[in-house]
Amino acid sequence: MNEKWEGCLRQIREKTAFRPRICVVLGSGLGDFADGIRKEAVVPYGEIQGFPISTVQGHKGRFVFGYVGEVPVALMQGRVHYYEGYSMTDVVLPIRLMGRMGAEKILLTNAAGGINTSFAPGDFMMITDQIASFVPSPLIGPNPEELGERFPDMSSIYDLAMQEKIRESAGALGISLREGVYLQTTGPQYESPAEIRMMRTLGADAVGMSTACEAIAARHMGLRVAGVSCITNMAAGVGGAALSHQEVEETGRKRAADFRRLLEDIIPRLDRA
Repeated sequence: MNEKWEGCLRQIREKTAFRPRICVVLGSGLGDFADGIRKEAVVPYGEIQGFPISTVQGHKGRFVFGYVGEVPVALMQGRVHYYEGYSMTDVVLPIRLMGRMGAEKILLTNAAGGINTSFAPGDFMMITDQIASFVPSPLIGPNPEELGERFPDMSSIYDLAMQEKIRESAGALGISLREGVYLQTTGPQYESPAEIRMMRTLGADAVGMSTACEAIAARHMGLRVAGVSCITNMAAGVGGAALSHQEVEETGRKRAADFRRLLEDIIPRLDRA
């Protein structure tokens, strides 16, 4: 595995020497944020030999390196998912690459289904904790000591100081911000109503098919982590409507302007956290 991600890192370095301080993963329907930043380099995943390729509609599949304000960032315009058939080590390979490129903090975003009945489609939820027990750990297998220790602590996956900066940003912009626990499943099928009732009992407020594994890999490397979900639909049995990926993308697009405002304000604040 070391040889694989080190090879990917060398290929990126051949295209750009850019050194990000913050990396941002843009979820379904939220990728357009990357189009508006001041760019230094764009590297499609397909140009990196051995790199997993996004196959999901709405995920462009490329790294965008540049600046949000004066903050050097690496944006993932689309992620890869476990349900696409990749190993979990491949799924988190981009996170490890950005960490190896010099990033110290990571902001994970996603489209999620609302389990908490007080939520509504279009809400933003800051992730305060997560449940990853339903997907394989990305740390299974040999442990590269240069990445982190064998048994990393996960008591505080989502950085408290970064959470406070996100609250400040939402308050300053007048954008309503929910908070809650995110649960990751493997997908690609949506959950059943019975499964959603189980997840609510376990303490989950939102559910999706990404993010938690990325947060584990990032913390393993010592990166500081924050997360924001866009509640694009209510989960099965909560809203009563049939679920579709089209709905996820449409809700993401409707909230794109507020999401852009939020990220533009959050990222400089996180840089100071």
